[in-house]
Amino acid sequence: MNTQTSIEDDSAVSGASPALLNGQQIAKRVTGPAGELTILHELDIVIQAGEAVAIVGPSGSGKSTLLGILAGLDTPSEGSVELLQHPLSSINEDARARLRAGRVGFVFQSFQLLPGLSALENVMLPLELTGDPQAAERARAMLDKVGLQHRSGHHPLQLSGGEQQRVALARAFVSEPALLFADEPTGNLDSETGEKVIELMFSLTRQQGSAVVLVTHDGNLARRCDRILRMFNGRLEAA
Repeated sequence: MNTQTSIEDDSAVSGASPALLNGQQIAKRVTGPAGELTILHELDIVIQAGEAVAIVGPSGSGKSTLLGILAGLDTPSEGSVELLQHPLSSINEDARARLRAGRVGFVFQSFQLLPGLSALENVMLPLELTGDPQAAERARAMLDKVGLQHRSGHHPLQLSGGEQQRVALARAFVSEPALLFADEPTGNLDSETGEKVIELMFSLTRQQGSAVVLVTHDGNLARRCDRILRMFNGRLEAA
């Protein structure tokens, strides 16, 4: 293993418990007009149950690309990723989606709510995909937890940015995921609203015991996490 790019904690090394996420020697290359471009250079990263890890670095350093690979939304050029103890390279896209369903949550900068669905229907969606017969009841309870039960019938364009992100958090946490991926969750929010969203996100992770992998430019947000990893020119190091 390349010790310069290995970012593991002691519990991962000791094998005390299986990692929720284990990426080894991850590389990503793309071909453009100027030839081949390396976005990620043989990265190792291990995420244990319940921990919060921030990935920081300048724009274009490869943070979001890495997040997509770790979540199984993209594939590496080299290396391997095990998500929830399942090697992603050995299963197809549909199987990866089934693996994530109900066990992995996502929060994005652009909210990614479906505009044709109400807040309640957006939160119900991950539960309906797993056939949960109590999808509506659980979604209402989660909207109440994020303070938006009174807005359950509103569509995304009828909600403020902060309200949309709270709906996105409710959708991410309604299935009580083991792991949350968050990509610049406060990027489209003003500082006061962003702080409230972050307080809510960490409150939900503590309640549910979820691990978090967070990409952010916000140093204050990163310092709320257990570990900070810094990415520069496609390489990771402990901050």
